[in-house]
Amino acid sequence: MSLHFNPRDITWLAFNERVLQEAMDENVPLHLRIRFLGIFSNNLDEFFRVRVAGLKRAMDFKEKVIAESFYQPPSKILQKINEIVMRHQLNFDKTWKKIQSEMAEHKVYIKTSKNLTAKQKEFVRNYFDEVVESNVIPILLHENTPMPYMRDKSLYLGVAMRKKDWQYSSNYAIIEIPSRFVGRFVLLPTEDPEEKNVMLLEDVITFNLPHIFSYFGYDDFAANAFKLTKDAELDLDNDIRTNFAEKIEKGIKNRRKGKPTRFVFDKDMDKALLEMLIRKLNLTKKDSIIPGGKIHNFKHFMDFPDVFQTYERPVERTSFTHPAFEHGERVTDVILHQDVLLSFPYHKYNPVIDLLREAAMDPDVKSIQITAYRLASSSKIINALIYAARNGKEVTVMLELQARFDEESNLKWKEMLEPEGIIVLVGIPNKKVHAKLCIIKKRVHNKTVQYGFISTGNFNEKTARIYGDHLLMTADRGIMADINKVFNVLKKPKEDFLPILKTCKNLLVCPQFMREKIVHHIDKEIEEAKAGRRAEMIIKANSVSDKALIEKLYEAAKAGVIIKMIVRGIYCAINQKDFKEKIKAISIVDEYLEHARVMYFYNKGAEDLYISSADWMTRNLDYRIEAAVKIMDKNLKKELKDILDIQLRDNVKARILDKKLSNEYISNGKDEIRSQIETYRYLKAKTNKK
Repeated sequence: MSLHFNPRDITWLAFNERVLQEAMDENVPLHLRIRFLGIFSNNLDEFFRVRVAGLKRAMDFKEKVIAESFYQPPSKILQKINEIVMRHQLNFDKTWKKIQSEMAEHKVYIKTSKNLTAKQKEFVRNYFDEVVESNVIPILLHENTPMPYMRDKSLYLGVAMRKKDWQYSSNYAIIEIPSRFVGRFVLLPTEDPEEKNVMLLEDVITFNLPHIFSYFGYDDFAANAFKLTKDAELDLDNDIRTNFAEKIEKGIKNRRKGKPTRFVFDKDMDKALLEMLIRKLNLTKKDSIIPGGKIHNFKHFMDFPDVFQTYERPVERTSFTHPAFEHGERVTDVILHQDVLLSFPYHKYNPVIDLLREAAMDPDVKSIQITAYRLASSSKIINALIYAARNGKEVTVMLELQARFDEESNLKWKEMLEPEGIIVLVGIPNKKVHAKLCIIKKRVHNKTVQYGFISTGNFNEKTARIYGDHLLMTADRGIMADINKVFNVLKKPKEDFLPILKTCKNLLVCPQFMREKIVHHIDKEIEEAKAGRRAEMIIKANSVSDKALIEKLYEAAKAGVIIKMIVRGIYCAINQKDFKEKIKAISIVDEYLEHARVMYFYNKGAEDLYISSADWMTRNLDYRIEAAVKIMDKNLKKELKDILDIQLRDNVKARILDKKLSNEYISNGKDEIRSQIETYRYLKAKTNKK
């Protein structure tokens, strides 16, 4: 079986290596290379919290379940993961060392407790006294006392302390680095105004260790960073007396008890302290115990201080107003007249927020219904909905409480929305609601008018600046009728709601119905290929791991269907010798996160095009509420197809997805095409024509 599929988790690590490649690429601006190191680190943390934890739990499963879910035994995959992660860690350390030497060329230096000037020492003492000390509480470690609770996402200092005249062994303590309250980076004063000195919070604390432990009279200190990654799965109980929100809240609290899945430490840590930590944390050789450099929790480097003066943001990395909204008309009036396709982050996100603000103030608007998965921290979407409710509109928000790592935020949104009179839906048991839908209803001259939008990505104005997504704004009656059906199911979920969703004519809806329609489209292409006629499909997704659909791709490739895939992350398919047409599969990793899901089927020249919220993963297709919408407007179809074609011609940031997961860049000798830059130019040219 493993000959036909690459294991999902191994292909994910190949994706994260592509992120690391961006940090290694000297053509990428220095501040972005630092940011990519942060993204790589954050990705790996979540991977260990979710996927590695899942593999460890799966080792108790029956062989049949293991074969269906993982393609290989979990123990074998875990061994391979550890080998790959260690290799990536070496490349990470080399890259960070090189980046620091390049930072020095820009007069930017990372300072430690050992290389401060007299003036900086005074500053660091004062900064610690005034800002940090109240948040620092050391915990002394003793052989006979239990290990204190260790926070999952936190960084710790392991401290070894002794008196120089003692003949006995050291004493030990741990200190949690309070970066949540203070911030990880401290800018130090310098003599040269052009020079920038940055100090990490853990080094500020290390410098002040003699002050922190002055009571004990120690005069020799060694401090090294470490962190623990824990199983982040939410275990939800089946107590019928507990409502769903309470179960989620309880599950979040239970995450504290998650088993460790990875222990990363400074390789120079005091050996006796390291052994004590491993022993007290009940770690074994089966766990991922990874020696690393001085700095951990590198995810904070995504927000590294803006200290590089020479970088000028290129115009191709700015957003502009979609030409349909350039003339100051109300967004509502435009949408009632024509469909508009917004492509983020090239187009500004404002029209989405403006449409909701207009609805909040429009006396004819009676109701707004919207799904919410991941929202911005200070969401303008939510703000508009609250004002709509205050203006007497009936507002319904489907708030997905199981959005991984956003559960706590979404519970807080629920507490904020309900007192405003907003109807908050919390989903269907055992099904996440991942569809991105909004419908607005108004009464004009005794007629109901409906309009709204459907998207490939979250309704989040912050991530829309860095995530590549598509959003269709429309008043199409068929699409609105289908969105109503989805909300009717969400409002009053029945045990068997699938027949209702299958009556949708303009949306492909999960669970199951979208899968059936995808298979139907592929079968039509296979039929055309066998008849010797043109047959082609293009699939763009974040992940492709569903076994049944991959098998269908194999069948199509054997029949001679031209298949082109643009897959950012997980890609489990493998080209085989009996394919009449080899599957062309690429991955694009660049400054923007490629997040859109698009499906194109040639269909005898009719060219069916869909944008979707669903990846080609079993969890999405069978266990979530997802939606794909068919693009009907011929101009929008051409625009979307043109963007796909630009991405397929990328020979700067595109990597080949092959069996060996080698992540080789496409090099074809043609003129350079960097798809994100070319997409900007393509869409901007449309603005200039208006």
